[in-house]
Order: sequence, then C-alpha cells, then structure tokens
Amino acid sequence: MLKQNVDLNNKTIFVTGAAGFIGSNLVLELLRSYKNVHIVGIDNMNDYYDVSIKEFRLSTIENAVLKKEDCEWDFVYGSIADKALIDSIFEEHKPQVVVNLAAQAGVRYSITNPDAYIESNLIGFYNILEACRNHVVEHLVYASSSSVYGSNKKVPYSTDDKVDNPVSLYAATKKSNELMAHAYSKLYNIPSTGLRFFTVYGPAGRPDMAYFGFTNKLIKGQKIQIFNYGNCKRDFTYVDDIVEGIKRVMEHAPEKKDGEDGLPLPPYKVYNIGNSCPENLLDFVDILQQELVRAGVLPKDYDFEAHKELVPMQAGDVPITFADTSELEKDFGFKPSTSLRVGLGHFADWYKEFYKV
Repeated sequence: MLKQNVDLNNKTIFVTGAAGFIGSNLVLELLRSYKNVHIVGIDNMNDYYDVSIKEFRLSTIENAVLKKEDCEWDFVYGSIADKALIDSIFEEHKPQVVVNLAAQAGVRYSITNPDAYIESNLIGFYNILEACRNHVVEHLVYASSSSVYGSNKKVPYSTDDKVDNPVSLYAATKKSNELMAHAYSKLYNIPSTGLRFFTVYGPAGRPDMAYFGFTNKLIKGQKIQIFNYGNCKRDFTYVDDIVEGIKRVMEHAPEKKDGEDGLPLPPYKVYNIGNSCPENLLDFVDILQQELVRAGVLPKDYDFEAHKELVPMQAGDVPITFADTSELEKDFGFKPSTSLRVGLGHFADWYKEFYKV
C-alpha cells in the first residue's frame, strides 16, 4: 500500500461540480471525515436534468455544515469554463487540494449537443490545469470515465490497456483530460490522479441514468426499453464506494521523482473505480423493480413484464463494462463492494421520500 502523503485536515479543498451527484456526496464525506476543512465548491447548476435535485443536494450540504462548527463551506455559482472566475477562486482561497468533478455528462447527449462537452470538459478542465500551474497545489484529482475504453474487447478493463478508440465525444473528452493532465504533470510537476468511474448509481443520482429513468417511466405506467435485447452488462458502482475511493486517492499524491536524465518524471496516475462485478441489464432491472415494490414506489401487483421492451443497441453504447481494480486494491487497500440490491434499495427509499410517492 502507498504511504499517505497528503493530510486533508486543516486544508482548503476545491471541489468542482459540487452540486453534482458525486461532488455533493464527496463534500458530505469530507465534512464527516476531517477536521477544520474549508471546502470551496463550484457548480453552474445547469438544467441538463432537474435542478431541484441539485438544490436538494446543496441544502443537504448546508445542513451538514451547520453541524460542523470547525468547517467552512463556500459555494460559487458559475462555470469552470469561466477562466477569470477560476483564477479569482484560486487567488482568493488558495486551495491545496483540487478535485475536478465538473463535466458535461452523458454519452447520448454528446451526440446531439457537442458544444456543451467542449466547453465544460475541455476548456473548463484546461482552466483548472492552468490555475494549478499558477498556484501550488498538493494534489489534483479529476474524474475520467470507463467510457474511455470504448469497444475494447479485452475484459476486465485495465488502466494498462490502449484506449485510443472512443465511441462517443464524451469518451473522447475524458481521454483528452487524461492526456492534458499528463502533459501538465510532466511540464509543471503537478501531482495529478485521474479516476475512471464505472456506472455510478445511488440516491439523489442523475435522472438521465438508466435506473432513474426506468423508475420515472414505470411509475407512470410507461414501457421501458432495454437495449441490446438485455444482453448488455454494466459494472454498476454505488456512489458511497466511489466517494470512499476518491477520498483515499486524495490522501496519496503521486510522488515527485526525477528520471535518469535528471528531468522530473510526471507525478501522474490513473485508476479504475468500479465494482468489478458486471451485472446483466435484465437482472439489474429485475432487482430494481423488486426494490421499488418493497419501498412502496410501485404497487405489489405491478405487472413488470408488460412494461418492458427489448430493443437493439444504440449509438455510443458498448456491450460490457468491467473494471480491473487490482491497482486500486494494491495501492489503497480498497475495493468497492456494495451489492446491487443494497444500493438500489437505498435509491428506492430515497425516491419514495423525495417524490412523496
């Protein structure tokens, strides 16, 4: 295991995408786990999905801050694509650790709305890198994605695999983030770690994700479409496991070392964070509807079979995602382990409460 070299207590931590699904859960975990932290969050609160969910996450953070008198929370309403704004945040708050989770998400949306991805995922990330270059930071951690593996035939996906064949613009922007971070790590000796997340789910998640969209349709009595005739497999990863992985990575910045030529080696790493247990989409949907019935979101006599339709694969999708997390286990002694039934159960309970079903 790696030796911890970043103490997050008494630190200023900048979290982008702080009103997002993963970002808000990370902020809550940092407040729970550390003393005297000052967390600065930014989010543009765009309407890619229901803004009330983002507002719910922010209010949850604000309530948590009230219970932690030694911690500070500053929220900035704005975009990471606004270079002047990012520079002013770094100038004012001088964050020692930066976690970039802001991004335009969604594979299918990138097919019809490419501009949003270039602005947030490329220009926005460039602004973060530039700010880290001009202000000393101990560690930059940023979100990549399992989508960088594209249609790789070899499974499980390893960070040693070649990832030069993205099947969506979203995937291409995430691979670009890794390349940009590597260049900045090499040129400016900025310790950076990229995290390839695998199909994250849980309470207060993103409504564009399958489990959430299925639930919205089932409750209205509409049919759900299951792609590739149900033969897709996904490495579903519960949000708490993702956050625990991020937290451990934050405490371990890649070491600064010189190579044989006397020049710095890039202090740069990439890890997968996934459950390493791909689930068949039909099994996933079956567990989801069972948990929705248990939680009282759907009636006990719900005719599930009448509400599902098997359809072909769609553009930008891949048949399987499967994370090799051996590096994560070796370096941090951690492996995501929340079962699908437990995770979907938590989602079903939250859904019932949030939407007053």
